[in-house]
Amino acid sequence: MSNYAIEFDDVVAGYKDFMILNNLSFQAKKGAITLLLGPNGAGKSTVLKTLFGLLKVRNGKIRLDGKDITGSSSRQLLDAGIAFVPQGRNLFGQLSVWQNLELGGITLGARTTHARIPEVLEFFPRVKERLHSQAAALSGGEQKQLEIGRALLLRPKVILIDEPSIGLSPMVVADVFKLLRALVDKGTTVLMVEQNVKSALKIADEAIALESGRRVLQTTAAALLDDPHIERLFLGSGHGAAPGKAVAA
Repeated sequence: MSNYAIEFDDVVAGYKDFMILNNLSFQAKKGAITLLLGPNGAGKSTVLKTLFGLLKVRNGKIRLDGKDITGSSSRQLLDAGIAFVPQGRNLFGQLSVWQNLELGGITLGARTTHARIPEVLEFFPRVKERLHSQAAALSGGEQKQLEIGRALLLRPKVILIDEPSIGLSPMVVADVFKLLRALVDKGTTVLMVEQNVKSALKIADEAIALESGRRVLQTTAAALLDDPHIERLFLGSGHGAAPGKAVAA
């Protein structure tokens, strides 16, 4: 059994004839938060979309728990235990919190979904108080919690989450990060893209820096947080940012 939840092996992927990921290889450990960072256009969000079957793998392999999942559909990946919380708001605003949760569990069937909703809501006491409110009436932080809760209905092994802090206050971001840390401490694996790098590194276990669709650094989050070159890495000077710490692709 593999010690890694996710493995990319020389993956090439992108949009039509424009490739964003260029022979990308990395591993994300089970039961850990792995943070993807790098400048705009480095391929961070493309990693998540490719992993979730939204973009075609042109070359290379992707593995989940050591099993080849290359070319699997999003539905197959959901069934395999991967959930995706994309960037921005992805709720049905005119529907209630309860109805949004029901839709999140549509692949499970009504009986299983209704049985799981109460256990998911234990993570989100404020959302629980607003079950019959329209999703559009929730605060930004509550909406993000509802999106994560909807993903949790599937009891995923792996959560992919793209820019969870967008539009949220620092206090709410801290709450979302605490929630992700709590989920990981219970055994879930998180692969995250987040531009609020320093805050994310404080709750992450591993960090992977990308540049031009390639890995240029993989190290512990703690080591990177202490690195004086962290801003250069984030702004796109990864090749010379942290000599001696890069892991060969």
